[in-house]
Amino acid sequence: MNLAIDQGNSSTKLGFFDKGKLIATYKLVFLDKKVISELIKRYRPNNIILSSVTDQTKELEQISGNIPGQFLVFDHLTPIPVKNGYKTPETLGKDRLAAVIGAAAIYPDIPLLVIDAGTAITFDLYHDHVYYGGNISPGLKMRFAALHQQTSRLPETTTGDTPFWGKTTEEAIRSGVQNSLLMEFEGYIKKVKKQYPDAKTVLTGGDADFFVSYTKSIIFAQPNLVLSGLNRIIEYNA
Repeated sequence: MNLAIDQGNSSTKLGFFDKGKLIATYKLVFLDKKVISELIKRYRPNNIILSSVTDQTKELEQISGNIPGQFLVFDHLTPIPVKNGYKTPETLGKDRLAAVIGAAAIYPDIPLLVIDAGTAITFDLYHDHVYYGGNISPGLKMRFAALHQQTSRLPETTTGDTPFWGKTTEEAIRSGVQNSLLMEFEGYIKKVKKQYPDAKTVLTGGDADFFVSYTKSIIFAQPNLVLSGLNRIIEYNA
């Protein structure tokens, strides 16, 4: 049994894996020591891997107690089952790399475009056991917020059905943000497909459901891709 912990800025996600299969997930809005301790006692993981954007790694290690295996803090020096072609691995978001590794474990030996649609949207390329890098773009909520906060009169808007050509300011914002991002997705998918015709697009992140419902391209949605990647890393090291 392995426990993968993905600690972000706004929440902490936990995934328990038994023989490579995800059997339970939990999402905590804040770091609740009691809840995590109780979950560890319930599932009794042999190994724990932590990916964190905070400096609370020692605190989580203390919560984990005396597990029989290892407690691994994932960083740029951690051995991984793919070659990392990023020029500055120490600056690469660990969630991006974990998502690619998770996708590669699910779809081995296939070129992959891995899209993580969260606060920011990342587009990452993987092929032939090599992570080649990728790009970062503002996400849906960030774009809506920027239009409202950086102007004096544009209203704050959220996602929803809207005509392609907006007939009100709110429709214009919604259609502009949503369709621009959808076209962005289509552009990346088309470019990768041109270079790798058999490539698959794997989508994860908080806004994945929105893009799956609106895009016409074939996309494989995997909501727990980062956790799956972290589990693959702990398996590789254990």
